[in-house]
Amino acid sequence: MKTRQNSLPGMRRLSAAACCATLVIALGACTTTTRQSVDSRPVMRNSAPSTMSEMRIADTALDSGNVELATSLYEKAVQADPHSVAGLTGLGNTLYTVGDFTRAGVYYERASKTDANAPAPLIGIARVAMRQRRFDDAIATYRRLLALMPDDPLASAGLGAALDMNGDHKGAQAVLRQALRKNAGDPLISVNLGLSLILGGDPREGANVLLDVTRFPAAPPQARQDLALAYGLLGNREAAAEILSRDLPKASVEDNLRYYDIQRELLARRTPSLSSNTSNTTGTSAAPAAIPTAQVQTTRLK
Repeated sequence: MKTRQNSLPGMRRLSAAACCATLVIALGACTTTTRQSVDSRPVMRNSAPSTMSEMRIADTALDSGNVELATSLYEKAVQADPHSVAGLTGLGNTLYTVGDFTRAGVYYERASKTDANAPAPLIGIARVAMRQRRFDDAIATYRRLLALMPDDPLASAGLGAALDMNGDHKGAQAVLRQALRKNAGDPLISVNLGLSLILGGDPREGANVLLDVTRFPAAPPQARQDLALAYGLLGNREAAAEILSRDLPKASVEDNLRYYDIQRELLARRTPSLSSNTSNTTGTSAAPAAIPTAQVQTTRLK
C-alpha cells in the first residue's frame, strides 16, 4: 500500500503496501547513467554485456524508476530466450509497477510454468492476487512459497497480510509472530504484525509493536503512519498528529485526524469499552471490536 499525499480524505492518504509483497517494490528517484569507456577500440557486436549483466542493469533500472529501460532489457532477454525466468518475471515486475496487474500476472504465470520452484514468479503471482482481492489464491501461493523457503521473511509477511485482508486476524498474527521468532526484529514482519493487531481491535498492542520499529531513524514511513492510526483510534490525537506531520502536509494530517475520530466513534458504538473501559454485565471487560479492513485504508508492507 503506497502513501499518497494528495487531498483524498482520511486514511486514503496512508499508503496501501503492499500488500503486499508485498513483497515491496521501492522505486526511488534515481537516474540511470552509463559510464563512458576510455578504450578507443571499436565495440564489436560480440562484446555486448552478458544476459546476466543485462538482467542486473534491468533490475537496477526498475528499482530506480526507469521502467522504459528495464522493459527494453527484459524484452531483449525474452526474445533471446522465450523461457527466460528472469526476463519473464522482470516483464511482470515492470507491468506490476505501472499498475497493469492482469498482464503482469500472465508473465508471472509463464515464468512459473518454466520453473515451478522459482520463488520470484510465485511472489509476483501472490502480489497480483492481493491487488485483485483474490485473497484465497494469495494465501495458497504464499503457503507454497513457505514450503519452498521455510521461515522466509518476505513470504511470511505476505502470508500475514493476505490472511489479514481475508479477515483472519488471529491467523495472521500467529503467522507473523512465528516469523518474528525466526527473523527477530525484521521490520517488514513487525509492521504487518502491528497493523494486524490494530485491525483485529487491539490498537494499544499494535502501537507497542510499532514503537519498536519507529524508534529507529531509518524506520519506513509505513510504520509511522500505522502507529498514527493506532494512536488515533486510542484517542491520542496529539501523538497521531506529531507522527503524521513527519511525512504529510498539514491539510493531510488534519484529514487523517478527522477520519480517526470517525472510526473511533464507530468503534465506540460497537464496543463502549474501547473508549470508557466500562465492564459488561458479567463484570468482565468486553473485547474491542475488529476494524473492517474494507473500511480502513491502511498502510501495509507486503
